[in-house]
Amino acid sequence: MRDQMSNGSTMTEFLLLAFADTRELQLLHFWLFLGIYLAALLGHGLIITTIACDHHLHTPMYFFLLNLSFLDLGCISTTLPKSMANSLWDTRAISYGGCAAQVFAFFFLMSAEYFFLTVMAYDRYVAICKPLHYGTLLGSRACVHMAAAAWGSGFLYAVLHTANTFSVPLCQGNFVDQFFCEIPLILRLSCSDTYLREVGLIVVSAFLVLGCFVFMVLSYVQIFRVVLRIPSSQGRHKAFSTCLPHLAVVTLFLSTSMVAYLKPPSISSPLLNLVVSFLYSVVPPAVNPLIYSMRNQELKDALSKLVTGHLSAAIGCLSSSAADSQCRS
Repeated sequence: MRDQMSNGSTMTEFLLLAFADTRELQLLHFWLFLGIYLAALLGHGLIITTIACDHHLHTPMYFFLLNLSFLDLGCISTTLPKSMANSLWDTRAISYGGCAAQVFAFFFLMSAEYFFLTVMAYDRYVAICKPLHYGTLLGSRACVHMAAAAWGSGFLYAVLHTANTFSVPLCQGNFVDQFFCEIPLILRLSCSDTYLREVGLIVVSAFLVLGCFVFMVLSYVQIFRVVLRIPSSQGRHKAFSTCLPHLAVVTLFLSTSMVAYLKPPSISSPLLNLVVSFLYSVVPPAVNPLIYSMRNQELKDALSKLVTGHLSAAIGCLSSSAADSQCRS
């Protein structure tokens, strides 16, 4: 078995972490993850539909939020469905190609989301600190270019990490102690010294992540300085209502990701790894719609108008159908 696994190309599958050994607990895990997944689909679906249908929301801020919702849907769809299927069918296997695809998709979507959060911080900075230049600095062409840069950077970043991970020989078994394919746990299966390559990737990633983080911090320092000088409480409330959801999402995303990837090995344990991975891979995409809908009054009003309009149309159709049936009778 070790000779077979000395080369990653001969490995056919990995074994993921099983949440439970009994059938009842496996089904409980399936239904729990299914509820979280459906709630995320509903929340992001409502945000995407509302922004797409309401022309008042066709602004740079909501354009970036639309992209963020697509990324969140992709992130949670990369990890949860496979874990649910394994629990439902009482298996732990994921193919070698499926694991590589999962690593690529997850890193692509998560890194692109981080770049979009950085772009959204710039959008809020321009809107509040330089409102007279907003149309010039964030025109439609500039927004498309920034979105393309975020998607493209995430793609290149994912290619880099995926190629590095699956180019090393694996000979320490095929058990990934996680409910999805996570790079640090896959690299533990390596039988070669990947130290130098990992150091290079960590340095590149640290500069990239730190640069975006510093940019977001400086942007919000300037934003809060301007907001606190606004004389009217209504103006301050409106500014905070558009900034606080983004700030909450950034904080949740960064705090859980940093704990997952920067925690020292000395405090690592299977249970802690599972909890931390769940917190950064499932919780942010699932709760982001709730965060935005709770604080953003424009989005709540547009969503309410959309739902009310569809209900009125449905009631009208039912009423007209009933009237037609009475006339025919």
